[in-house]
This record gives sequence, C-alpha cells and structure tokens, in this order.
Amino acid sequence: MNTAPASAIPKKKKKRQLRQAFARTLQRIMPQRAGNTPFTGTLNTIAILAQEKLGDSVLLTPLIRNLRKAFPKLEIHIIAFSEASANFFRNDPEVTAVHMAKKEPLTYKKEVLSKQFDVLFNTKDHPSTHFLLQSALIKARWKAGHANEFHTGLFDQLIKIEHNTHMALKNCAILPLLGVKVTEEECRPSLAPSLLPMEMQIFLRQIDTRRPTGINISAGEANRTWSADKCKALIELFPDERFVILSGPDEIDKKKNLERSCPNTIPSPATGNLYEASLIAAKLKLLVTPDTSLIHIASAAATPVVGLYREAPQDITRFGPFRIPHELVISPTGEVAGISPDSVKKAMEKQLQREHSASWETSV
Repeated sequence: MNTAPASAIPKKKKKRQLRQAFARTLQRIMPQRAGNTPFTGTLNTIAILAQEKLGDSVLLTPLIRNLRKAFPKLEIHIIAFSEASANFFRNDPEVTAVHMAKKEPLTYKKEVLSKQFDVLFNTKDHPSTHFLLQSALIKARWKAGHANEFHTGLFDQLIKIEHNTHMALKNCAILPLLGVKVTEEECRPSLAPSLLPMEMQIFLRQIDTRRPTGINISAGEANRTWSADKCKALIELFPDERFVILSGPDEIDKKKNLERSCPNTIPSPATGNLYEASLIAAKLKLLVTPDTSLIHIASAAATPVVGLYREAPQDITRFGPFRIPHELVISPTGEVAGISPDSVKKAMEKQLQREHSASWETSV
C-alpha cells in the first residue's frame, strides 16, 4: 500500500531518477574499479559513510565494536551526513573522529579529502547522491559498497548480500572481507556508555526488580506516531501491569500527562540520550514502540518488543527487531495511527504469555 499523497509520488520518482542519473554519470567519468578485488595489506585507517538517522547509527555500532576488537589501533573515521548521526558518534569512544560531509568545507577538505585511507565503506545499499559523491571524492586504496547496478564500477569490492537482509548484518558484511569472522550475535547493536545523572541512577535502582512494561510515545515521522490517547487506552487495558513511558524531548509534556492520568505508571526522568533509554529498556519485561530507533535499542538490550508498523515490508525486514522475541502489529490504514489499542493488547498478551512460558520452563 502506498500512502503518500498523489502529488508526492511524482516528486519522489523524480528524485529517484536524479539519483540514478548522477550514479550513471559517475560510472562514466570515474576510473573503473573491478568490484571483486580482495583487500590486501595492512588496515590502519577506515572511513565509514554513516547513514543519517539515529536508528541507522545504532545499527552501525556492531561494525565499529568488531573493528575495534579486531584492530585495536585502527583509526575509525565516521563520515556523517546529519547532526543527529554526528552527535551520536561523537560520544562513542571507539570512534577516532567524526567528520560532517555537508558543513565546514575547508575543515572537511583538510581532515578528510586531503588524506588517503586504507578502506572506505559506503553503507548505503541503494544509490544516494551524497554518499556516491563522497565515495568518489574520498581517497582510499580499497573501496567497498553494497552490490547494485548503480554501484558497479565505483567500488573495488561489491558486497553481494540479499537486499532484505537486516541492516545490522549488512553493515557487518564487510568484516569477513577484512579477515574478521563474526557470528550473528556479535552483530547485535550496543550503546556507548555515558555518565548518568543521579536522578536516572535512582530510577534504575527503583525499577530493577519490578520489571515494568515500557511504552514509547515518540516517533520520527508523523505516519509512525501512535497517539497519547491510544497509549492511555492501552495502559487502562492492563490495570495490574506497571508501565514506564519513554519519549523524546518534544513529547515530555505528553509523557508527564500520561504519568499523571494513569495510576499504574511509574514516573520516570526524561532520558538525555539513547544510552539512558537503553538502560531503562534493559529493565523492562516488554517494550511497546512504533518503528523508531527504540526498536534497535530493544535489540541492543535484548528486551522483547511489540512493534507498531505501517504496511512497509522493507521497514520490517531490513530495520525490524534483531535477535529478540517480538510481536509486530501492522496498521490496516498504512499509518501507525490506524492501529487500535485492542490490536496492541492482543500482541502484548501473546508476548507476555511467551515470556511466562519460557520462565516456567526454566524454573522446572
């Protein structure tokens, strides 16, 4: 189901055509790279082109962790295309440097374009104008990208992996080409630690043994948002459960209103970053969330999830829950807002029953 307004469809098609035309132009003018050349020599520096959204950043963490483990002295340079991504990786001690591709051109030229890297990795699996431009401009003796017709001739190694493979695995697919063997479990996302405010430390101790259910009320896009009214109705369907409300900074007032109006919620401090959200997620028995970065936070924390999705198969297969028990609720309208509290209740009951059964089997 395509839920975009009719006027937006030609615009999206035109943008896609422009990206493809730009890729074709690069394929004509750039020196041809074979696409099947193995990596050789030492690995001292790598430039990784990081995708823009916070969820994308979380899914890139297993690659960084595994690179650091295999090559302790490796310089890991992140090429960021958004402030959200740049800020996320600036807080990661495993990253050597973060460079903004679209800002401060003189600094970028000095720190990136004037240097020679051992490896460049373009993490996008489809043609992107900015990613392909930087793939061409950044000097590296070996360049890797995902195989598709618009990447042919632009990379020394094209990684052939099924398109709908989860992005955590696609990001790690370069590792065997660098001589690093990893398991799927080693491709689980993780969050770099940061200092915790005292209020958050106290709250984490408070819920340590209570194992509440979490509900995330924030979403990055309007068509992924589930209303506060529906969250309230869901909470009221489970009077014996205890709930923790998670939100981004823009929904703090909604979060507080829910906590005031629902007696079976546990008021919680606002999370300052995704690491704090991950620590709360690790204490939950279950997290209910729209299709946002909190899906990947749950994957990092190994917390079961009930995910609320539009009818978008690519979102589920490539960016869905990774190696955690889960139930998915798909909107009948194409927007998350169309999901009813009763539908989420049924999914929660399935997942809670599954957890109860697993706990009972373990105790026998």
